[in-house]
Amino acid sequence: MMRDRGSAVLIENKKVALIKRIKNDVTYYVFPGGGIENSETPKEATKREAYEELGIDIDVKGCIAEIDFGGKQYFFLGDIVGGTFGTGQGEEFSDENKGSYIPMWVNIDNLSSIDVKPKEVAEKIQSLFK
Repeated sequence: MMRDRGSAVLIENKKVALIKRIKNDVTYYVFPGGGIENSETPKEATKREAYEELGIDIDVKGCIAEIDFGGKQYFFLGDIVGGTFGTGQGEEFSDENKGSYIPMWVNIDNLSSIDVKPKEVAEKIQSLFK
C-alpha cells in the first residue's frame, strides 16, 4: 500500500535540488519529499520533508505536477527561506539498508543525462526553464 507523497522542486541559479540515491549499485536521483501523514496537507508534508531530508525551511508554492506512481505524488515549487542545505537529519540517513542519500544541486541542463525519477517531472522542469 503506497501512500500519497509530497515532493519539493527547489530551483536556484538554474540548478535543481535532488537527492542522489545509490542502492544495490544502482544510482538514480529523486526529488526531496516523502509520505503525507494523515493529519497533513500535501504542502505541509512537503515542507516537513524538505526540513528532514535537506535541513532547510521552505516556502511551498504552486504544484507543478501530480503523478500517479503507487499513490498520488505532488510536486511543489518551493523557495528556501532558512536552514542550511545538506544538514537534514531524517531517518533515511541513519538506515544503512536503504543505501545512500546525498543531497546535491544539479544543473537543469544535465537532467536529461541522469536517471531522475519520475522522469516526467525532470522533463517538465526543463521545459519550464528553457
